[in-house]
Amino acid sequence: MAGSKRAFNCGAIIAGAHDARTETDVSGSHHMAKVDSRAREPPVLFHKVNNESSIIALAVSEARLFAGTQSGEILVWSLDTYERLRSIKAHHRSVLSLYVSNAQGLLFSSAGDAIVNVWCTHSLNRLYSIYSTYDVGDLFCVAYSASLKTVYLGAQNTSIQWYNLEDKDNRPTLDLTRHPIIRNHAFFDSKGPGGTPTPRLAPTSEPCSGDGQHLEIDKEDIVQYAHNGYTYCMLLAGGSEGHALEDEILISGGGDGTIKIWSLEEASGAISHLKTLESGDDSVLALVLDDTLLYSGRLNGDINVWDLETDQLVRRIEAHAADVLTLCVCHGSLFSGSADGVVKQFTSRYECMHEWQAHDHLVLASIMTVHRGKRIFVTGGNDDCIAIWDVGDNRNEAQTLTAMDNDELLNSLSQLVALRTVSSKPEYAQDCRRGASWLKNLLKEFGADTDMFSTAGNSNPVVFARFKVSSTRPKPAKTILFYGHYDVVPAEDKQQLWVSDPFMMHGMNGYLYGRGVSDNKGPVLAAIYAVAELVTEKRLNSDVVFLIEGEEECGSRGFEETVRRNKDKIGVIDWILLANSYWLDDDIPCLTYGLRGVVHATVEVTSHRTNLHSGVDGSLRINEAMKDLISILASLSDSNGMIQIPRFYDSVLPLTRDEDRSYTAISKALVSRDPERGDARHLAEQLKGRWREPSMTIHRITSSGPTGSSVIPHTATATLSVRLVPRQTTSTIQAALKETLRAAFAKLSYDK
Repeated sequence: MAGSKRAFNCGAIIAGAHDARTETDVSGSHHMAKVDSRAREPPVLFHKVNNESSIIALAVSEARLFAGTQSGEILVWSLDTYERLRSIKAHHRSVLSLYVSNAQGLLFSSAGDAIVNVWCTHSLNRLYSIYSTYDVGDLFCVAYSASLKTVYLGAQNTSIQWYNLEDKDNRPTLDLTRHPIIRNHAFFDSKGPGGTPTPRLAPTSEPCSGDGQHLEIDKEDIVQYAHNGYTYCMLLAGGSEGHALEDEILISGGGDGTIKIWSLEEASGAISHLKTLESGDDSVLALVLDDTLLYSGRLNGDINVWDLETDQLVRRIEAHAADVLTLCVCHGSLFSGSADGVVKQFTSRYECMHEWQAHDHLVLASIMTVHRGKRIFVTGGNDDCIAIWDVGDNRNEAQTLTAMDNDELLNSLSQLVALRTVSSKPEYAQDCRRGASWLKNLLKEFGADTDMFSTAGNSNPVVFARFKVSSTRPKPAKTILFYGHYDVVPAEDKQQLWVSDPFMMHGMNGYLYGRGVSDNKGPVLAAIYAVAELVTEKRLNSDVVFLIEGEEECGSRGFEETVRRNKDKIGVIDWILLANSYWLDDDIPCLTYGLRGVVHATVEVTSHRTNLHSGVDGSLRINEAMKDLISILASLSDSNGMIQIPRFYDSVLPLTRDEDRSYTAISKALVSRDPERGDARHLAEQLKGRWREPSMTIHRITSSGPTGSSVIPHTATATLSVRLVPRQTTSTIQAALKETLRAAFAKLSYDK
């Protein structure tokens, strides 16, 4: 795959630049492509899926995305959540092509093992496995005619072959010795010196084992030398009502640089050569059809445009500096992907509209689809990832706040994540205020009465909003308050653990990444949109109040005083909801009715001596701050982890029978979905310890002076926390903790 890897900006006049590409019409005149000034920004990458091998082929059904990989797998994702649903070991070698027939619910895969497999798109069971008796090499492409029930495949040995599935039960019994997995290979199984072939490795599976019926292509259903080179790509066109091409035809592109048009026999699906479109020797690597305009991607970076009604080459677009490997078309826009990882979008006049680096290396596959009204463009490459791009026409326009869809919520979350609302650092104070204003404006646009409460000490403001019950509803008996926070912890990423900018929301492998997407910007927006949807549908039957603070990650400084000062405006509250918790797993939600409280503590021991050297001053007879600190911390719990603070457990409520039954039910539900969680009874005990029992944790220990191994530190400091349960009060636990620490320290005795 030759070609310069340097990219250029379409529309820039680069005199003499090696890779400045032009367009050529059939008369041979040249002109630079112009950029549409209304659309300078490229499509938005809104999700990314990583894999362990190259993505070579892509296909979509109504609800699923399929990817064929270099390792022979077919990977399946949900188009709703981009969660991986299945991974199928589909072939013994790379999956080179995928084709979906939505009407029949069939997925076709061809691969380097010379086999075409046919799968059910719903159950993902293999239905058929189709092979040829010839050594066809790699099967580069596969297509299926739903009207003729015929599968077509293009092969490395230059042939085009087909199989009519309606005849599958009328064929003779298979001779398994002709199956590609078993039969001798003309080269690799040839005899060596002495007339003995090299022993073959045993196949990983028998050719007829597992699900599906094995089907052998008849020797009559083959056109040998369909091209004077590899048959790289093919597509079916025409034959549907209202299409300009009345009869269904097969179009193939080959390594000889030609495009061939084949007629299809209605009874058997057999192909006959109609015509050849020739425009040079460069291999045809990709084909896509838009009505009667046929686009072909070529080895040297060109895209040829053919009019199939007149069989004329109407345009040659010198599109890329590297080979054009993929093509897609949608609503008059042409998308092309090349061997240098660049994707370009062209207008209906073949002007370059967008250009962007979609992958680090080759763009090997692409597909366009519309799901839930959203137009998406999917690309796969040999950088082992799938990129999903938003190419909707209206994505840069102001959003309509009456349609409560998931995409609008995600767009709002992306905007809120981009605001660096870090409450612990003064340099982000303005960002925090912008975040509060953004939330207030969103709530106001959704119809809420809003306000901004100032906090003591010029801390970040509290956003207040009230959604009133729909006018057609009777006066509500309850008022619900939703509490949340818009501030986040810092994300300097000194250890470079973030895979993307933490303040730019990034979708990857079915999850959203960005500072605050789960704590707590995502849950806050989910609640706002949920209430706004009820308001829009006039189904809100309770007043809902929002209090969203900006200091939660710093101990909620000033929040209590602010609430007390504005109690009259907040009004009487019957229920308080918050989303600063978690689900049982990715699919089972839970309603958390209580959270453990917390007491944070800092314990410091200081010696009257300065930092000393252990080799000079170390002795059993002197006090060392670090040893003393560790000794008193050790006194806080026993060897079983039970906390040794006097009267610590006195007020802890006993486990009731109803509670115990709830833990048992939850544990059984989790284990039934995921047996790797282990024994349900053991899991129930773990959950009790995490959810209803108090605990103590030592978080870190630091010391004065340099961190060298020879230092006896002057000061040693520890931070710890105690998690509290109902009936335990912070004041009581604080006093008891101080008393225990002082008593432990008093027991220490050294020569002074």
